Amino acid sequence: MARSVHLVRRPSGLPVAGDFAIVDGEPPSPRDGTALVENLYVSVDPYMRGLMDDTWPLGTAGEGRSIGRVVESRTDLRVGDLVFHWRGWRTHALVEPADVRVLRPADGVPLSAYLGILGGTGLTAYVGLTRVGRLRPGETVFVSAAAGGVGSAAGQIARTLGAGRVVGSAGSAAKVRHLLDDLGYDAAFDYHDGPVAELLAKAAPDGVDVYFDNVGGDQLEAALGSMRERGRLALCGAIARHSGDQPGPRNLFEIIRKNLRLEGFSVRDHLASQPELEEFLVPHLQSGAVVPAETIVEGIDNAVEAFRGLFRGDNTGKTIVRVGS
Repeated sequence: MARSVHLVRRPSGLPVAGDFAIVDGEPPSPRDGTALVENLYVSVDPYMRGLMDDTWPLGTAGEGRSIGRVVESRTDLRVGDLVFHWRGWRTHALVEPADVRVLRPADGVPLSAYLGILGGTGLTAYVGLTRVGRLRPGETVFVSAAAGGVGSAAGQIARTLGAGRVVGSAGSAAKVRHLLDDLGYDAAFDYHDGPVAELLAKAAPDGVDVYFDNVGGDQLEAALGSMRERGRLALCGAIARHSGDQPGPRNLFEIIRKNLRLEGFSVRDHLASQPELEEFLVPHLQSGAVVPAETIVEGIDNAVEAFRGLFRGDNTGKTIVRVGS
């Protein structure tokens, strides 16, 4: 049996369970030029909320990064091949060779890492720090939502690139401890503990050179206030806007006063950097210097709650739904 998660209603604000439906059916039969993939892992990510407004067609399963095993093929893909593709939110998918990347997992690296720190999550962090943030050794980096998927990757990659000080914000005391004890952050704070600008100033008393923004709102405003001369701000996400309260920075003049560079980016424009990411990170994963921080949720039936949990802060690291064995 095949099972998929369909969007059946446009969400208003944060999605609720009734916006989705679980649909059962038979696995699709491959036609010439396609292969049937049984998904093993599928990704849920905050950006998908935006797709639900108008891009994700109602009554269908959505897009999403996935890893699966080819179980039937009428292409040059071989049965048993592990492939990365974009047909998530389902247990089975028809794919064409041009739309997949065959995976050859490195020794000692879990397969799920290719959806997380070796997938779009890690690539987002790597591109934001190297291409947009232009991080230089010895500089101070601030990462918001640092215990999330991209944040967990960004902090570790910044440290591995030679950052002098890595600072992160998170949403609970337990997550702050995780940043400090497990991910190698030099300082971290719970943004609920007071004005973010004051908390950041204490964590980075000499200022910030690179800000990796996953949140927007008051955390972006705090970062602008703490940036050093000619600092760089890489804007990856703005999860604060999904709460319904969308405060904008009131201190944009800091960009001019401090000669800052603020740039938004999409990882889809940098997919060609995937081999570079793997060459850089795989040795660090194998040595244990970098860890694939993940929250694994079992079963496609729980994909909706896994997605909703992103906005409640339920996850630590990248959220991945394990679909098959």
